[in-house]
Amino acid sequence: MLAVETSGLTRCFGPVRAVDGLNLRVEAGQFFGFLGPNGAGKSTTIKMLTGLLAPTSGSMRVLETDLSTTAAARSVKRRIGVVPEDLALFDNLTAREYLTFIGRMYLLPSETVRQRCQELLAMMDLDREEKKTTLEYSHGMKKKLALAAALLPNPDLLFLDEPFEGVDAVASRMLRDVLLGFVKRGTTVFLTSHVLEIVEKLCTHVGIVAQGKLVLQASMDDVRQNGSLEERFLEVVGNGQVEKQKLSWLEE
Repeated sequence: MLAVETSGLTRCFGPVRAVDGLNLRVEAGQFFGFLGPNGAGKSTTIKMLTGLLAPTSGSMRVLETDLSTTAAARSVKRRIGVVPEDLALFDNLTAREYLTFIGRMYLLPSETVRQRCQELLAMMDLDREEKKTTLEYSHGMKKKLALAAALLPNPDLLFLDEPFEGVDAVASRMLRDVLLGFVKRGTTVFLTSHVLEIVEKLCTHVGIVAQGKLVLQASMDDVRQNGSLEERFLEVVGNGQVEKQKLSWLEE
């Protein structure tokens, strides 16, 4: 079963092709790392796959469902969890209020929402901040709450856009363990991150994009045959740019 499949997926902003003819195949149960330099089209791709942005052309299927119709897209959204680039939290709600709202949006039973909220708040170490609204949260706390919201519906597919950015080492380790547990039980994780060391430790497969085009898709085992993930990444996207740069006022 394919969790994500795209064919010629393209998104233009005026004359700029942010995503250019993307052909992806992500098998169910994979921990998939979607990599690329800044501006490569990663976040735009996730926005299209989660229904936040319409493609200019091409097709996409998520969890074996064609997203070309509104009804189909709505049914798929109930089976996915998302940590978006901008987090999209509601500033004037507490963490419990926010998670309860998310649970209702997914039409979960009240008792299920209550139990999962309690467990998620404890796991994310947010249960001691019950009276704070998310407006008062640090960036790392907001990241943890966004991930809790993504995990709440027990999704078949998780889209995570830079989930480790701004998160401390303790929380990062906890998040990694949680995500590995989700993959172990069959959930597919679609992750973007600039921290290649984390991607290399966690992911079973990777796709690398540059200037909106897919330049590599392979298993992590295949990537490691030719060195580290970082070396392979620089090879396919560096274009000779990774050289020792000098600043005139620091030259000897």
